[in-house]
Amino acid sequence: MDFSKILSLFSEINIYTIALRLALSAFLSGLLGLDRGRKNRPAGFRTYMLVSIGATMIMMTNQFVHEQFGTSDPVRMGAQVVSGIGFLGAGTILSVGRGEVKGMTTAAGLWAAGCIGLSVGIGFYGGAILGGVLVYMILHSAKNIDSRIKSDTGIIRLYIEFDREQRFSTFIETAREYGFDIYDLDIEKSKNRENAITIIMLTAKSRIKRSDEQIIDILSEINGVLFIHEI
Repeated sequence: MDFSKILSLFSEINIYTIALRLALSAFLSGLLGLDRGRKNRPAGFRTYMLVSIGATMIMMTNQFVHEQFGTSDPVRMGAQVVSGIGFLGAGTILSVGRGEVKGMTTAAGLWAAGCIGLSVGIGFYGGAILGGVLVYMILHSAKNIDSRIKSDTGIIRLYIEFDREQRFSTFIETAREYGFDIYDLDIEKSKNRENAITIIMLTAKSRIKRSDEQIIDILSEINGVLFIHEI
């Protein structure tokens, strides 16, 4: 059996390779979308599949035009998809208040799904499958590793609501006594006159090894702190 001939057949544009590429694109992107959907993210199963299938169609169309009309650049349309998906991904990034931003991973996943679709669309099956499996593993399993890496640094970014009647300088002094370095301060007074609070975003670094939960528990006990949240 001559595998080179078989591979060449799968690299041509015909009804069979079109069906294969669309099915493979839908399967790989659907796998990624399922993980996002289970976590109730802005873009889920259907969105991922549509992005990937659309990208696959673009690459197959570009290959068809190149083969039929002899154009010089068989990947020009695909290049536009890569930049275009960036705008779509930006729509999934949400500011949810209290200095917190969500949707970055979903946006990156959408972009990756589009790239996988482009790979399938041009017939780069091996790269698409291996890339799809790797992206799925990152989305599904790497969050715990990422959290562990961040917690081991002893550095945490915090959103704090502070009683305006209390001296914030006292908070800084007390935090230093507990073994924290405070920097990157961003202070804003609440516009609501009924709530006499000061909104503070800061970075705290513990000079001794503590978990993020321990850092929050210690700082939340300092006089004047009304609310504290990791961002």
